[in-house]
Amino acid sequence: MTKLISFSILYFLLHNIGFPQSDSLKAKIESSLAGKKATIGISIIGPGGKDTLSINGNKHFPMQSVYKFPIALAVLDRVDRGTMTLGQAIHISKADLVPDTWSPLRNAYPAGNVDLPLDSLLKYTVSYSDNNGCDILLRLLGGTHVVDRYVRNLGISDMSIVATENEMHQGWEVQYRNWSSPRAMARLLQLYSDGGILSEASRNYLWQLMAATATAPGRIKGWLPPEAIVAHKSGSSGTNDEGLAAATNDIGIIAFPDGRRVALAVFVSDSDASDVERDAVIASIARAVWDAYAPR
Repeated sequence: MTKLISFSILYFLLHNIGFPQSDSLKAKIESSLAGKKATIGISIIGPGGKDTLSINGNKHFPMQSVYKFPIALAVLDRVDRGTMTLGQAIHISKADLVPDTWSPLRNAYPAGNVDLPLDSLLKYTVSYSDNNGCDILLRLLGGTHVVDRYVRNLGISDMSIVATENEMHQGWEVQYRNWSSPRAMARLLQLYSDGGILSEASRNYLWQLMAATATAPGRIKGWLPPEAIVAHKSGSSGTNDEGLAAATNDIGIIAFPDGRRVALAVFVSDSDASDVERDAVIASIARAVWDAYAPR
C-alpha cells in the first residue's frame, strides 16, 4: 500500500522559461495545494510546446481510466492505416459485459448479442468511460502490450499500460501497474493536439469524443468559464479499507477563444479527502492555468 503523503513542496520541479506570469501562476498553484493530504502530480505544456511547468512531473501515478486516451489513439491509428474502420461491426456477447463495473454499454444492452460499430464502442469508452467497452477495444487491438508499444514508439517512455479494466478490478494494487508520469501524459496530449499523430479527421473525431466527456465535470472543467472548451479524459478509483482514493485524475486540452491550446495533466493519488475536495484541487489548478493564458 502506498503510504499517505502530506503534500508539501518537497519535490517542486518548475520550468518557467517563457511561462506567462510564472510567478503568479506558481503562487496560485502552491496556494491551492497547501495542506492537502495527497500525492499530487501536475504537468502543463503551453501553446506550441514552448512553455512547461511541472510538479512531481516525473513521478509515477496510477492512471485508472485516463489510459483510455492512449487506447483510443491506438485504435484511431489503426483506422488511419486502414486496418479498422469506424463503421465496422463489432459483435458484443453477454460474456463481454462483465457485471460490477462501470458500464453504460452493459446498461443499454444487458443481454449482449448485439453488433455495434467501432464508432459506438469508442464513444462509450471515451465519452462515457465504459470499462467493458475499453476491454473490448483492447481485445480488438491484441492486448494492452500493443497499446504500450504504440505509445513507446511515439517516444513516450514514462508510461506503463499492462492491465485491462477487468484485471484492475481483481485487486487494489493492480491499478498501480497502469501508471504514467504527468510529463509523459502532457507530452502525449501535446503530440495529439499539435498534429504530431493521427490524421486530421481522426484528431477531430477524438476531439469531439473528449469534448463530450460526461464524467468528472467538477475537475478540469469545474471552475472554468462558459467560453472554455475542454477535451479531456478523467480517471477515478474507489477507496480502500483505509479510506484512501488511489486515483482522482483528469487530463486534457484547454482551448482558448483565440485558438491557443494548453495541455494539462493532473493526478491526485492516495488521498482521504472527499470526492468534492479532490475534484476541487484539479479545478483550482485548471482555473489558474486559464487565468495565466486567457486573452486580455
